[in-house]
Amino acid sequence: MEGAGYRVVFEKGGVYLHTSAKKYQDRDSLIAGVIRVVEKDNDVLLHWAPVEEAGDSTQIIFSKKDSSGGDSCTSEEEPTFDPGYEPDWAVISTVRPQPRHSEPTREPSSPPGSWAFSVSLGELKSIRRSKPGLSWAYLVLVTQAGGSLPALHFHRGGTRALLRVLSRYLLLASSPQASRLYLVFPHDSSALSNSFHHLQLFDQDSSNVVSRFLQDPYSTTFSSFSRVTNFFRGALQPQPEGASSDLPPPPDDEPEPGFEVISCVELGPRPTVERGPPVTEEEWTRHVGPEGRLQQVPELKNRIFSGGLSPGLRREAWKFLLGYLSWEGTAEEHKAHVRKKTDEYFRMKLQWKSVSPEQERRNSLLHGYRSLIERDVSRTDRNNKFYEGPENPGLGLLNDILLTYCMYHFDLGYVQGMSDLLSPILYVIQNEVDAFWCFCGFMELVQGNFEESQETMKRQLGCLLLLLRVLDPPLCDFLDSQDSGSLCFCFRWLLIWFKREFPFLDVLRLWEVLWTGLPGPNLHLLVACAILDMERDTLMLSGFGSNEILKHINELTMKLSVEDVLTRAEALHRQLTACPELPHNVQEILGLAPPAEPHSPSPTASPLPLSPTRAPPSPPPPADTAPQPDSSLEILPEEEDDGADS
Repeated sequence: MEGAGYRVVFEKGGVYLHTSAKKYQDRDSLIAGVIRVVEKDNDVLLHWAPVEEAGDSTQIIFSKKDSSGGDSCTSEEEPTFDPGYEPDWAVISTVRPQPRHSEPTREPSSPPGSWAFSVSLGELKSIRRSKPGLSWAYLVLVTQAGGSLPALHFHRGGTRALLRVLSRYLLLASSPQASRLYLVFPHDSSALSNSFHHLQLFDQDSSNVVSRFLQDPYSTTFSSFSRVTNFFRGALQPQPEGASSDLPPPPDDEPEPGFEVISCVELGPRPTVERGPPVTEEEWTRHVGPEGRLQQVPELKNRIFSGGLSPGLRREAWKFLLGYLSWEGTAEEHKAHVRKKTDEYFRMKLQWKSVSPEQERRNSLLHGYRSLIERDVSRTDRNNKFYEGPENPGLGLLNDILLTYCMYHFDLGYVQGMSDLLSPILYVIQNEVDAFWCFCGFMELVQGNFEESQETMKRQLGCLLLLLRVLDPPLCDFLDSQDSGSLCFCFRWLLIWFKREFPFLDVLRLWEVLWTGLPGPNLHLLVACAILDMERDTLMLSGFGSNEILKHINELTMKLSVEDVLTRAEALHRQLTACPELPHNVQEILGLAPPAEPHSPSPTASPLPLSPTRAPPSPPPPADTAPQPDSSLEILPEEEDDGADS
């Protein structure tokens, strides 16, 4: 929507002001309105107006601060409670959101028009978001003058979409004192870079970090992460028993034994690696014995590692690679196993299918999962013919499998990014039950990536830094010098195993190679090292700063050759394993040495073994006793599950 001198770049209805300080809002205290972001006369403004004034954007009045420097709203126009205080009842109400096409609510005692406001984005100091798990989310905007604008309550979702639009014009950095508070900086502000050393890694809830990294790893790195090199450097040094991981680094004049050891490693020449052709269906058949039992399995796995699989073979072979079928089982044993697992799957599916709308209304956890899955599925690989178009049956299968997984793994449930992992599996397997159990096998490998604490992701980034420090100390030093030594730009790579970095068909090849577990655990970390190794000259010789490094890494998406990356990753592995003086903690990462003593845990967790006979978790309760929400799992149906973000 455009007009003379202005352009509306964002618009969202269903944004209410709650004007009563009472614990329970009544209809008269709710003012429905529209929030807009408008470019006008070389400025960008955030404007809210009641619905009766918001219909015609040409009538927007752009208020300015008064001569005293205060906000445009007079004291009489301020709410009767301070939205910045965020009392528990601030967004709890017995009043239900109005239907999308309903008439405006009755006017409160003050004319609705008196609540309209407009503020330049340059006048914002901070933005506070509401606590998770409330009836609807809200935002409180604080100006440079220190005043709070009326709290904006998003009854139909949209906070995340609004913040994303604002991030085009501003840098939103999470405050180290309050994870729900975003500090606002202009894009050219030096204050932000000076404040990064105050921020902490993973200072937000995991679901928000995961979601933002999936959508925009470039800006998320700025707003969520700081320079945490010292945190990872601590992993290089052995910790004495009982030592705290929060101890400060040693003074500059004291040696850092871990770094001395790493820096002095002399690697031999990097060997030349040649990958083989894909395993064909004929070659696979030669490994099938008289009873349907696979023979010479180590040789077969080696071939899959070196060449991958031909497309026609994947549907069968992936069931073995992901632990759904046993490498040692006969054809009859496999049939019996599939029958058993089919029955188990549909029993779990029936549990959520039989939940009535009334039950789900009282189960916010299940409702949150369902809403989040629906939103994610609607935008997963829609450019793939298997999932494109409306009413696509593939989308329905994605939805059903993910909801059933919530029944299978209550503690983990659904986290954004899981749909990315399921999509290629369903595309290849093309069977609901088989795809579910293959997905469960994949999740056994990567479920730690989605845990709320994000400890597994932090550990993996630390291990990646260890490997890179051995392989290329100058590159690590360069990244350190540019405040990029934490490698946080690799977060999305590791989270969903490079799903969004390679073309769809290349991801299939990459995953089947990684699933062999060869030549040792954590090959995916060496894949990340291989990509950085391929880009080292561009990074180091171009004079890139931290901004340019992040931008360059983000722009590698869909430009990488999976065969080149796998070839280099294998060469790096051979180069490391040939080194006789490889540090013990690096040997642990590569699976060349047993884990350290219990009081000094390994810096990485070995992938969990896959077994088709693995017992499922305790059976879920019947549908009429669906689990109640777990306070440790913060479902944000508005923030994480926002149709406006599609």
